[in-house]
Amino acid sequence: MNSREDQLKAFDRLLTIMDELREQCPWDRKQTMESLRHLTIEETYELGDAILDKDMDEIKKELGDVLLHLVFYAKIGSETNDFDIADVANSICDKLVDRHPHIYGDIEVADEEEVKKNWENLKLKEGKKSVLEGVPRSLPAMVKANRIQDKVAGVGFDWEEPQQVFEKLKEELEELQHEVKTDNRDEIEAEFGDVLFSMINYARFLKVNPENALERTNKKFIKRFQYLEDKAKESNKDLKDMSLAEMDVFWNEAKKL
Repeated sequence: MNSREDQLKAFDRLLTIMDELREQCPWDRKQTMESLRHLTIEETYELGDAILDKDMDEIKKELGDVLLHLVFYAKIGSETNDFDIADVANSICDKLVDRHPHIYGDIEVADEEEVKKNWENLKLKEGKKSVLEGVPRSLPAMVKANRIQDKVAGVGFDWEEPQQVFEKLKEELEELQHEVKTDNRDEIEAEFGDVLFSMINYARFLKVNPENALERTNKKFIKRFQYLEDKAKESNKDLKDMSLAEMDVFWNEAKKL
């Protein structure tokens, strides 16, 4: 691993390159925070993919891409005299110190859960009107639900036992089935949302990240289906012309693999 001195040199090198690109490269000179936004989101998802794949070399590369974007935003901020990379770094340092009084103050905590509760209470003392203010509006719905539940739990609004959440989930499923029978499309959607919300809450109690769990299943399904496609081609068959029973043979082979 690199020494702290080498790490600082590498970061200084990145800042220097960013300055040079902003001055000399037509594409980099043209960028704004707004034009970079969708690219940053894309890079974040690519980092997420690499993390799920446990590909450390790819994680390193994607972290570099995300770091470049952070430096880019700070560079643009410095050009308008709003902030620079030092302001960004000091801002998060100050927040971390303020939010960790059990490390930098005289507060004592028993465990991780108490740390999370203190974190949310400290944010309210800083002037936040709601513990949910920190949940980005543009988050994907599943991730947003998970963050909402996590945040309200931080101030004590939570179930006590996983079984209670499971019972709530069963209740929501029954309500969904009732609306399915009445064929009320609007209510079906509403109740389906309640079921998903309860499932995500149950995942939290089981210490499972629902986004990761679903993406794991997505990857598994894609891998098995592509195996099915390959086997169909080897047999000179078109999936559209195959029966479900025929496809199940290859699907079950994929599951064994």
